[in-house]
Amino acid sequence: MSTLKLLGIEENQLLMGYSVGRLINEAVRRGEGTLTKDGALNIETGQYTGRSPKDRYIVKDELTKDTVAFGKTNLPMEPQVFAGLLGKARAYVKEKPLYLIKARAGADPKHSLRINVLCEDAAQAVFSKQIFLKDEEREGLEADFTVVALPNLKAEGPADGIHSEAFIVLNFTERLVLIGGTKYSGEIKKAVFSLMNYLLPAEGILPMHCSANMGKDGSVALFFGLSGTGKTTLSADPKRLLIGDDEHGWSSSGVFNFEGGCYAKCINLDPEKEREIYDAIRFGAVLENVVVDDNGHPDYCDGSLTENTRCTYPLEFIAERAEEKRGGHPSTILFLTADAFGVIPPISKLTREGAMYHFMSGYTSKLAGTERGIVQPETTFSALFGEPFMPRCIEEYAHLLGELIEREETEVYLINTGWSGGAYGVGQRTPLKYTRLMVDAALSGALSEVDYVKDDIFNLAIPTAVSGVPSELLHPEKSWKDPKSYQETAKELAERFKANFSRFPNVAQSIVGAGPF
Repeated sequence: MSTLKLLGIEENQLLMGYSVGRLINEAVRRGEGTLTKDGALNIETGQYTGRSPKDRYIVKDELTKDTVAFGKTNLPMEPQVFAGLLGKARAYVKEKPLYLIKARAGADPKHSLRINVLCEDAAQAVFSKQIFLKDEEREGLEADFTVVALPNLKAEGPADGIHSEAFIVLNFTERLVLIGGTKYSGEIKKAVFSLMNYLLPAEGILPMHCSANMGKDGSVALFFGLSGTGKTTLSADPKRLLIGDDEHGWSSSGVFNFEGGCYAKCINLDPEKEREIYDAIRFGAVLENVVVDDNGHPDYCDGSLTENTRCTYPLEFIAERAEEKRGGHPSTILFLTADAFGVIPPISKLTREGAMYHFMSGYTSKLAGTERGIVQPETTFSALFGEPFMPRCIEEYAHLLGELIEREETEVYLINTGWSGGAYGVGQRTPLKYTRLMVDAALSGALSEVDYVKDDIFNLAIPTAVSGVPSELLHPEKSWKDPKSYQETAKELAERFKANFSRFPNVAQSIVGAGPF
C-alpha cells in the first residue's frame, strides 16, 4: 500500500509545485507569520519552542526490535499505539488541503533518500523546501519515506498511549514519519536526520551530527557539537567553503551534506562576528520565535519567547559555499563542547582512541532553550554529539569513526567553546576571536609543529602555544584564581566522565584508557 493510501489522502488534496515566494504569501495570508523589514518570514511556534524528546518515538516491530537501541533515548512505540495515532491522522486530514514538498536527503546521489513532506501549514512547507535538497523534478508521487506534519492535530496524551498532546513517530516498516501537536519545525528536520542515521550504517557509511567546510585547497573539516556549541558559527568561515551546517555522511568517497539549507540559532546574532548568517536572513528565510517590532526590525538579543530562536535559509544564501554540497575525506575533525565547569582545555589533540572515547562521551552543557525546560546550562553526555537522533547502538557509530580516521589519517581535536577562569556564573565564555584562532591553527596544520603537554586529570594533549592566543588561556588551571578550586572542580567532572562511560562495559580497554585518569 502506498503511503498516501495508508493516510487516506487523495491526490486532489495535494498542493504541489508551489514556489518559495508563493508559499510565503500563503503563510502570511493564513496568519501563520509576518515579514520582517528584510523580507524574512517570522513565525511563532507557541508552546513548543524546541525539540520535545519525551514525545519522540520509534515503532518497535520485527524490523526494528533488534536493530534499534531502544531505551530512554529511542522510546519504543507498540504498533497498535501507532495505529491509533494513524487513525486520528487519517480522520484529521480527510479532504484537508496539504502542501506537498518533494525533496531529498543526501547530496551524494548514491546515498540519497527521496522524501515527501506533507504539511498542514504553509510556513512549515517553506521550511521544508528550504532545509532539504530540492527534488521538484521527480516524476510521480512515490518516495522512499513520507513525513506528515500536522501541528494542529493534538493527541490526548496517556489516553492515546503517549506522553502528551505532541508526538513525533518514526515507522521504518511503513516508511512514514508522523508529527502532530507541535509547530517547532526542527522536529521535521531531525526526524529525517534520524532516518538517515538508521539507514546508512548498514551501507558502511557514518552519519554525523556535524557541520562541514572546505578550504580553497579542497581540505575538508568537520565540526561536531550539540546545539549552541558553535558548529554553525565556526563552520560559516569566509575563508572556507561551507558544505553544510548540521548533518553529513562520510562514505568511501568522502563527506556529503544531508541537507540543502541551514538551521542556525540566532539568539544574540552579531552582524560583525556572524556576518554570513546575518546576511542570509532575507526573503526566502524563515525566522522562528524572534521578537520583531512594529516596523519589522528583528531583535536578536530578545529571548523572551525562547533562547532557542532559529533561522532557516538555503545554502545558496551563503556566498562562500561548496556548490555540490560534497567534499573529500576530512583532514581535520573538531569536537566542540561548551564546558560549564570551565575546566576542559580550549583546545587539545586526540589520538584515535581518544577520538572514539570523546565521540562516545559527547560531553557538553546543554544551553538554555535548546530543549523545553532548559533555562540554565546543564551538564550532559550525549553520545556522538547527537545521541537523540541515533537509532542504532552507539558502539556501531564509534567503530565506523575509528576505522575512517585511521584509514584517512584524520587529525582530531577537542575544542572547548565554553567557560574559562571559573565555572558558569564565575568565569567567562571563551572569546570567539580566540576560538577562531585555535580552529584556524588546527585546520592550517600549524598545530603539527608545536609541542604538547599532558593534562594530568583529563589525559588530554594540550599545545604549548597557539599564535595569537594568551598562553594562560590554553591551560585552564592558570586562568582560575583559586588552583585548589580548579582541582576539585576538574576532578569532579573527570569522575562524571568515568561514570558516564561505564555504560559501555564491552568497549576495548585502549579506548577506556584514553579518557580521564
